[in-house]
Amino acid sequence: MEIKAVKLYENGFMAQDFAFGGSSDKGALDTSKTYPSSLQNYLIDTGSEVILIDTGVPKETPDTPPKEGQKIYQGKKINDYVSALRELGYKPEQVTKILLTHKHPDHSGELRSFPNAKIYLSSAEADSLKLSEDNIVRVEFNSGKYCNFELSQKIIDGVYLISAPGHTTGNSIIIVEKDNIFYMIHGDVTYTDAALIENKLSIVFEDKEAAKLTLEKVREFIKNNPTVYVSTHTPEGIINLEEKRIMKL
Repeated sequence: MEIKAVKLYENGFMAQDFAFGGSSDKGALDTSKTYPSSLQNYLIDTGSEVILIDTGVPKETPDTPPKEGQKIYQGKKINDYVSALRELGYKPEQVTKILLTHKHPDHSGELRSFPNAKIYLSSAEADSLKLSEDNIVRVEFNSGKYCNFELSQKIIDGVYLISAPGHTTGNSIIIVEKDNIFYMIHGDVTYTDAALIENKLSIVFEDKEAAKLTLEKVREFIKNNPTVYVSTHTPEGIINLEEKRIMKL
């Protein structure tokens, strides 16, 4: 089983008050401090299946320069999602499953491009996206508890979809077990690793209390299990994956 990054945008930035602003008083934040940003999603190649975790922004999304005062700039466009996938050696027709962390368009933008894929997501996100086609699998999270997470769904051996609400109502994370390491591909629980380490929420959430609880559970899991923290919006996610870097809190 291999996990690979699908690289879409690079050399962006995010402001500290964006990355930390959901938990911190504005007066306590450094408005001049920024963190590197990017946009990438991930795939799992099992040898017999190609499983995508999120599908980037819609292909027609324009490449735009940053604006003055912008709180997050995902960077310069490297590739649209399908082209990036082809550069990794995969055709859209090979994709068998898509695991969607949440509804936002930088994660769900190219769901339309994979004719043979079943799309797994929470019912809340399916409702928000108005998805009801035959290939939509509304995950019931009926596989029981997964470590300290209450609700999980086993997708295949070693791959689990975990209910993790807050950022959106039906937000999920994916945990992949490989070689005695846990790879946590978490969507937007945090936007930068510093926020995870310092226990800070971004300013983007639908339910702040649920988001705080999810972040607490993520931190508890990482403290108790060797975990590679694999992010969407920071190049640290790519580095962590490539170096099998175990997160230390």
